[in-house]
Amino acid sequence: MLISPNLENLIQTLNRLPGIGRKTAQRLAWFLVSQEKNYAIELADVIKNTVQKVTNCVVCNMLSESDPCPICASPQRQDSLLCIVENTADIHIIEGINEYQGKYFVLGHLLSPLDGYGPEQIRSAQLLDLIKQRQPEEIILALKPSAEGEATIHYLSDLLQGNQRKLTRLSTGIPLGGDLEYTSVLTLSNAWKRRYQV
Repeated sequence: MLISPNLENLIQTLNRLPGIGRKTAQRLAWFLVSQEKNYAIELADVIKNTVQKVTNCVVCNMLSESDPCPICASPQRQDSLLCIVENTADIHIIEGINEYQGKYFVLGHLLSPLDGYGPEQIRSAQLLDLIKQRQPEEIILALKPSAEGEATIHYLSDLLQGNQRKLTRLSTGIPLGGDLEYTSVLTLSNAWKRRYQV
């Protein structure tokens, strides 16, 4: 089947979105061009306007339409707690549990030298400045338990070693209702290392 250069360009652009494979990108592209043209133009305008209005908070790097972001600007949020996350989506997940009233710092990436993400790319100097300024009592490392996440946690714990602050991380291991038979070795190993007294 012949695909025009413009349609191919749209497919390749959609294919760059996370979780969108080539076939899904093709379906989306065909859907967009087969609809009323106003729909696709309206969608493009919404994307353009949103992208232009959203920026990184100068304090915590969270994506927001205001700078500083609503969390950094809120007098109700506690400076004594600082939660370090990989991206803004992680903040929205943590906010959904309604348990945390502190502030955040967004790394933007996890350490991954093969992908070109080192200490500068995860804004470690900015993080140290923020910690010096805020003097939080507890720093929570809320990073995913992947190889990159573990490397980042290890790097940050070494970096923050001299600070006389409580440094914690999210618990990892076997989920409630999980079965040992179907648990990966890495998950079981993390659960074993982080066992606690009952």
